[in-house]
Amino acid sequence: MRAAIYCRYSTDRQRETSIDDQVRVCRFFADREGWEIVSKRSDEEVSGSTPVNARIGGAALLTDAMAARFDVLLLEGLDRLSRDLVEQETIVRRLEYQGIRIVGVSDGYDSNSAGKKIHRGMRGLINEIYLDDLRHKTHRGQSGQVARGYSAGGGGYGYRSTHDGQGYLIEIVEDEAQWVRWVFDQFVAGWAARRIVTELNRLHVPSPRGSTWAVGAIYGSPAKGTGLLSNELYAGRYIWNRSKWVKNPDTGRRQRIERPQSEWQIQQREDLRIVSVDQWQAVRARLSRPAREGGAKGKGARPRTLLGGLMTCGFCGGAMTAVNSRLYGCITRHDRGDSVCHGVYAPRVDTDTRILASIRDELLSPGAVAELQREVDALLRAESLHMDSEYKAARSRFTDLHVEIERVVDAIAAVGGSSALQQRLQKLELERDQLVQKASLTPKAHMRVSDVLKLYKERVINLKNALQEDITTAREALREILGPIRVIENDDGVWAEVETNRVMMLRAADLSMKLVAGARFELTTFGL
Repeated sequence: MRAAIYCRYSTDRQRETSIDDQVRVCRFFADREGWEIVSKRSDEEVSGSTPVNARIGGAALLTDAMAARFDVLLLEGLDRLSRDLVEQETIVRRLEYQGIRIVGVSDGYDSNSAGKKIHRGMRGLINEIYLDDLRHKTHRGQSGQVARGYSAGGGGYGYRSTHDGQGYLIEIVEDEAQWVRWVFDQFVAGWAARRIVTELNRLHVPSPRGSTWAVGAIYGSPAKGTGLLSNELYAGRYIWNRSKWVKNPDTGRRQRIERPQSEWQIQQREDLRIVSVDQWQAVRARLSRPAREGGAKGKGARPRTLLGGLMTCGFCGGAMTAVNSRLYGCITRHDRGDSVCHGVYAPRVDTDTRILASIRDELLSPGAVAELQREVDALLRAESLHMDSEYKAARSRFTDLHVEIERVVDAIAAVGGSSALQQRLQKLELERDQLVQKASLTPKAHMRVSDVLKLYKERVINLKNALQEDITTAREALREILGPIRVIENDDGVWAEVETNRVMMLRAADLSMKLVAGARFELTTFGL
């Protein structure tokens, strides 16, 4: 039999040799059974709570399983596969459905055994409880370290963590702290976050992640205390246990959830203060102005343009969005400054008009209309047959109901009105009335091909207005029609490049059709 081995260990505190140890145990078992090892998949420093398909090795294992590349899966124990009871059961059932035998060498699980469900249920429960217990103990240990003056996490930009043998201590990094003060000063002076980012990138100041600065790193979310301007440690206030990460059971992704303030651990740490009281209060005052209250910053505002975000900058590959009421522009250039990307701009009205005009010309071409006519004719023929069949069935059932109602009436006249006969009569009359109400007994007029083509042409001619009725749906349709749109600028002007010979899909009058898109649309021929 062909056997696959899967191994995993959780944290950097475990050694890479843990994988080798697991492989050795599984290989010994396979040799004893006379099985051939055909593949070995592993994940290092990955928690057992991480979904299997979100791991590199785990995803490869599932791919191998779906492709029937092995017959037996060898694990040191079921906890190597998952420590989540629900996911463990899901994955095991999926593998067993594929006819794959699962063997836990150390915990004794074997999917061929009679008591496999009880065994894996108990092991899965124990594994999940272990993870919960470990999480609780880790949290308790971090809480104790914070109470003793140590750190349970980094302080962010402007700080570093050092270990004194008993725990981690946070200390100020003056080279970064001076830029924190500079950012606060400029914001108080009235600079926008975008202008601050542009200047930091122009001066080649490394960001917290060592790359270029973005607006989100400066502004963040004042309500959640994220972003450089809202990091309370800069004001000498250390907050721990403010939030927690919870896994979404549907997506498997972790989501940050704010804890109640009663659970926060707060310490006043003047030794970690970077900005003065006046700087901090001045920034808070500006952030709390009415114009900024309840803003959509960071909340992912609904799109308001047809093509914003569907185009990319030809220089850096960044998204092209509406940077103002007049222009589409490179978001990287807009948010990070021209030192990061030269950027490209395109007039919004001209861009929407010219791209939609090109699409409209394609959709109204003789070949496109002829293809649509063939599609419509076939669909309407099928619909006509269906409608005729429905009408005939309704007429037949109505006749049957009429006959059956007469029989029940005759029976009542002959033997008297029993409750059973009365109920039967009421049921039959109700079904008859419902048939009449649905108008199923009247032949329906069939839609003509000419009617659909007329509606189609009206929709296409007024394409822009039709799309603007539902921007979100329209954007998805345009994404499917156009595919990647790359905006470039040269001596001739600004152009939008679209994949050559891309199949375009348009849904109109509830019908689908296919067309070939042009490769290039001119957006403007004049400088901006």
